[in-house]
Amino acid sequence: MSAAKAIKIAVTAMGGQGGGVLSGWIVKLGEQAGYIAQSTSVPGVAQRTGATIYYVELFPKSAADEKGKAPVLALMPASGDVDIVVAAEFMEAGRAIMRQLVSKQTTLIASSHRDYAIAEKIIMGDGRQEVTPIREAAQEAAGRFIEADMAQAAAEAGAVISAVLFGALAGSGALPIGREVFEETIKAGGRAVAANLRGFASGYEIASAQGQVNTHQQAPQRVETDTINGATLPAPAVVPLLERMKTDFPPETHDVIREGLMRCVDYQDVRYGYEYLDTLSEIHAVDKEHGAGRSYRLTKDAAKHLALWMSYDDVVRVADLKTRASRFDRFREDVRAEEGQIVDVSEYMHPRVEEVCDLLPPFLARGILKGKTRRKVMSALLGGGRRVPTTKLRGFFLLRMIANLHFMRRGSFRFALEQTRVRQWGDWLRQYAPHEYDFACEIAAMQRLIKGYGETHQRSLANYNRIMARVEDIAVQPNPGQALSALRNAALKDEHGAALETALSQLSSNLQAAE
Repeated sequence: MSAAKAIKIAVTAMGGQGGGVLSGWIVKLGEQAGYIAQSTSVPGVAQRTGATIYYVELFPKSAADEKGKAPVLALMPASGDVDIVVAAEFMEAGRAIMRQLVSKQTTLIASSHRDYAIAEKIIMGDGRQEVTPIREAAQEAAGRFIEADMAQAAAEAGAVISAVLFGALAGSGALPIGREVFEETIKAGGRAVAANLRGFASGYEIASAQGQVNTHQQAPQRVETDTINGATLPAPAVVPLLERMKTDFPPETHDVIREGLMRCVDYQDVRYGYEYLDTLSEIHAVDKEHGAGRSYRLTKDAAKHLALWMSYDDVVRVADLKTRASRFDRFREDVRAEEGQIVDVSEYMHPRVEEVCDLLPPFLARGILKGKTRRKVMSALLGGGRRVPTTKLRGFFLLRMIANLHFMRRGSFRFALEQTRVRQWGDWLRQYAPHEYDFACEIAAMQRLIKGYGETHQRSLANYNRIMARVEDIAVQPNPGQALSALRNAALKDEHGAALETALSQLSSNLQAAE
């Protein structure tokens, strides 16, 4: 028995990524290829508090038959003694390295995409973890490192990521088993065979194209095309928008402006796209004079944040997003529903008086918001929280009816408020760009503070207003751009505003000291 060794394979994945399917395929693959296969798993209790580790050992059946004894296979991977690690998401590759599952004997196959953890998402600022240290650690630790965006490859193939990872395992050559046996394993499963074979082929090509030791190759870059609302070719109504973009703005700004146009047209209509370009043109006129040597940073920053500001969240937007076909498709994919299975979805809704008033004409909204009795009556009519079953006709049609009220936006209370705020924001950009260009760019980025819906929006807007109320004081600081950036970062540190309060107090102290 000492001459033969088991092949040790660890698969790390989060719930819904198909780790169980992948490990099941590996077991069936091994059995078809003449191996004794054993599979175990240790599930995590929730997303990111512990990803599931699937562990498979394959031992040559011929060696066991020769000795007349069954092999004793391990139930868990041991540090420094794993031949293949397959990570269904990039941070899971990092976890495998931390657990010392990756060594010079290991072929590490990892998808470079990120599924952000709750701890990353709840940060008010940018809470995303940097992946460069993980990539460097993988290149250093693994005998062979294969990396590509397997999630993108799966989406393009119309398959699940487990199929692409299975193909990458075959293409890596880490298992002495022919491609045809891998493909027969997928066919024997009998589920979504055509799609899974496409995904398998994509993964096989990715892995087989990469070099031998510690090589790193990203998935092929996709060619940018003009797209609006997901169409490969622009709809006739938006072609003039794209042509105007190409005529009025420099090429280095086109990518971000195109995304802004997509968002505004999707949010409202083509006319809204023209309004977006009109506002942006006023800012770009200043940038042409003062920012041409800086790659038009102000135009690009303004293009991004103006689009986000113009597509603010309201009841219409929320209802629209919750009833899109792509969202229901994602639910079915998440729970791995088979064809014909029913998936029920209920949305928890808690409408407030403010959200309803946002859509009303300004005179009517102000009358309700200022009158205590009117607010109480409106609140009673709305009731408390409720569950809306969007997979049932009554719930779906209710939200679709609300989603179709976008024609009311232009005459609404909230629209008037947002237009006033956008105009003031644009005025500051044009005012400060000529002599404090970096400061103007930081003002453009202040829109980052304004987030979400309901109470979240109220808190974030309050922080924005507190800072921008001091814009003249900030402008006289030795480095106003840096000072404004520090205040914005302080506002993003905690939702209660303690860090911002401290930073504003320090600003006041600096002004007093300068007098």
